[in-house]
Amino acid sequence: MPALSEVLAALDALWPPERAEQWDAVGPVCGDPDAEIGRVLFAVDPVQEIADEAVALGADLLVTHHPLYLRGTTTVAATTFKGRVVHTLIKHDIALHVAHTNADTADPGVSDALAGALDLRITGPLVPDPSDPAGRRGLGRICELAHPMTLADFTAYAAARLPATAQGVRAAGDPDREIRTVAVSGGSGDSLFADVRAAGVDAFLTADLRHHPASEATQHSRDPRHGPPALLDAAHWATEWPWCEQAAAQLDAVSDRHGWGLRTHVSRTVTDPWTAHAASAPLTTPTNTTGAPS
Repeated sequence: MPALSEVLAALDALWPPERAEQWDAVGPVCGDPDAEIGRVLFAVDPVQEIADEAVALGADLLVTHHPLYLRGTTTVAATTFKGRVVHTLIKHDIALHVAHTNADTADPGVSDALAGALDLRITGPLVPDPSDPAGRRGLGRICELAHPMTLADFTAYAAARLPATAQGVRAAGDPDREIRTVAVSGGSGDSLFADVRAAGVDAFLTADLRHHPASEATQHSRDPRHGPPALLDAAHWATEWPWCEQAAAQLDAVSDRHGWGLRTHVSRTVTDPWTAHAASAPLTTPTNTTGAPS
């Protein structure tokens, strides 16, 4: 079996840490470089449920997309929930490695996996990486649908293809609008509205869309004759979970080349924080508590 240091070198080759954003916290969090690695678990979030799953699985290495300590810390005491995660992993000789924004912009990266989950044809990155001469790396992806759909149908299609969450997928725009091209970006994407407008796509699927940026985006059009892109807002976890399967397959390929015999697993535990959803009544004029029009 390979040593942890060998596996981490392979992961760094897939998702070079120097390509992470400066504010990010990627790379190894805990683990003995000389420890032998036989079983690897991939997940989105380094939360206690995932740490416990890694223990039950007998994993030697946990690879997550989200950092455990994004803003640093002064303690790993088990009296804190993040400290309990660290104690659980170290107690059971499980290493933790993070690939976050360096996986977002990789080729293939998080948005490639998202596009693949939706069976979209990728035509290029939404925000190209200027350091990539091939023009394939970058943030987000511009895609084409196999056949046109209305926004309502594409929203239902996305909800059916992505992992199930309490949120599902919501959309902003004319439900009958025809969608042929779409930009996708796994995780929070409302900082990319200008790039989406510049791309001239019919729709943008991402996560964590806030009221004011989304409201402004629905009014802001690159071409007044075409109208602003429709917006589709899925759960953050659901847009990034497909990367876990893609990442496991990438490590499998490395393992096969080196004859390591690694066993990779993808967590199916839903760590999206939202657990329930109640649909509103059909849209009507809001009323106050007396029942009179507001």
